[in-house]
Parts: sequence; C-alpha cells; structure tokens
Amino acid sequence: MKRILQDRIYLLLFVLIVVCIITSIVFPTTFPTFSNFNQIFLNVSIDAIVAVGMMLLLISGSFDLSVGSIVAFTACFIAVLIQMDVPLPLAIATGLIGAVIIGLINGYLIAYQGINAMIQTLAMMGIVRGAALMISGTGTQNLPYWYNAIGQSKLLGVQMPVWYMLLIIVVFTFLLGKTAFFRRYYYLGGNEKAADLSGIPVKKMKMIGFIISAGLAGLAGILISSRLGAALPTFGKGLELRVITAVILGGASLTGGYGKIPGALLGALFMGIVANIMVIARVSGYWQDIILGIILILTLWLDKALLKKYAKNI
Repeated sequence: MKRILQDRIYLLLFVLIVVCIITSIVFPTTFPTFSNFNQIFLNVSIDAIVAVGMMLLLISGSFDLSVGSIVAFTACFIAVLIQMDVPLPLAIATGLIGAVIIGLINGYLIAYQGINAMIQTLAMMGIVRGAALMISGTGTQNLPYWYNAIGQSKLLGVQMPVWYMLLIIVVFTFLLGKTAFFRRYYYLGGNEKAADLSGIPVKKMKMIGFIISAGLAGLAGILISSRLGAALPTFGKGLELRVITAVILGGASLTGGYGKIPGALLGALFMGIVANIMVIARVSGYWQDIILGIILILTLWLDKALLKKYAKNI
C-alpha cells in the first residue's frame, strides 16, 4: 500500500503541474502571476491548516465534521472578548482553549463513550455554530490593529497565514514521520483492536487526535478573522467537506491507516487552484458548488478503487 500511496501523492503533484501549465497558456495574463499564486496560497492556508488535523484523524480511522463550526466559534468568541476589553493575549488564549475543550468533548465521547464519530461531530457542528451565532449575532467588524496584524502582516511579500501553514506542515510532517507517539496513529487506523492488544493507549490517542484537530481549527479561526479584520458566524461553512476531500486526494483513506501530511497540503492546493481557475474563467457560483461536489464523489470513488486494488494484490 505504501507504493500506491506514494504514487497517489506523486500523481496529484503531476496533475497540479499539468493543470497550472494548461491554465497559464489559456489565461497568460491572469493566472501565472505572483499576486495570483500568492492569493491562492493565502486562501488555501486556512484549509491546509485544518487539513493537517483532519489528516491525523483519518490516519487514525476517524474524522471530524465540526471543524468548520470551530473556526467560526473561535473567531467570534475572541472578537466578543476583545469587545469586552479583555487583553488581547488573554482573549486569544481563551479562544484557543475553547476550541481545545470542544475537541476534548468530541474525543472523550467518541473514544471513551463509544459514540459514533459522524453523529457526535455532526451534532457538535450544529451546537458550536449555534453558539457562534448566539454570542456574536451578525458578527463583529473593525477588530483592533494588533489582532489584525496576526493575519495581515507580511514576510518576504507573503502574508503570515501562509508561513503559519508551512510551519505547521513541517512540524506535523516531522511528528508523524519521526516520533514514536505519532507513528502509533498508523497502527491505530490500521487495526484498532490489534493496537489495543499491543499496549497502545487507543482511547487516549483518539481523544488527543480530536483535541489537535480542534486546536488547529481554532488557530485557523484566528488567522481568517485577523486577516479579514472581522469575525463572522458564517466562517468555515462547508470547510469540513472541502478538507476531507483535500485529505483523501492527498493520500488518506476513510478506512484509516494511510496518509502523509504533505498530501494534505497538495490536496488543499489542488482544491484552491480549481476554485481559482473557476473564478478566473467566470464560472457561475452555482456551477462551482456542483464541480466541487463532483470532485468529492470522484475522490471517494478513487479511495474505494485503490483499496480494492490493494486488497487484490495481497
């Protein structure tokens, strides 16, 4: 399966290169520019950060449908605290703690109480989105300068969310590839019962996975709200499906046990480039949703087809 996974990542990279070359020929004045690629990476940065947490969960054989709502809740919660004159560092820390607590609740109920991950995170998605609406109403505008600087500052002409994304990709690539604790997530996703019998603390690790996923979603909420200078309860709508699609495109499987962090970045980048091309080509917003839905279906089909191919080769 390792060979198939690697081919899948390399195939996605090849497709990305071909798509970029063709689009550069068709739209030579709009697509292959520094400003456009800078914007693509900036837009992708939020999805990619959340995709890292989703990749970890899918490797362990689970997933989280509440990440989009956590993005909105964290942004709105911090904005409300700022309006209440809570010191900025404390407001940010409290918002991140709130996101982590949501992940802790998800992880505890799923790992220790045996609640189905889809049901639990779907319910939490509605609860957290409702909480974001309740505490912020229509949203908060005109956030303070020092908060906005988190997402609007630039380094080498590139806005900071892109650098945060790259840092997180590097850190979690190292953790999953080089540390014994995180390597256990592959065993957990491959065969949970065998992992438990071998002494791996399965329940604890599953809970930690949801905590990390929620924490990264909270960070994404900070970055998008500081970048836009506003906190809206509509942030992150549909994010969970885009992220799951990106992660499966990048080599993960819904059955668990497979995936690499760079694949999450490539998958998110593919989704971002497709969305950018549709904007440049002036494709209707209705068709954009249809096309992204088709990509999701094809991605799930690809995942199933590759697993069948692997099963036949055993």
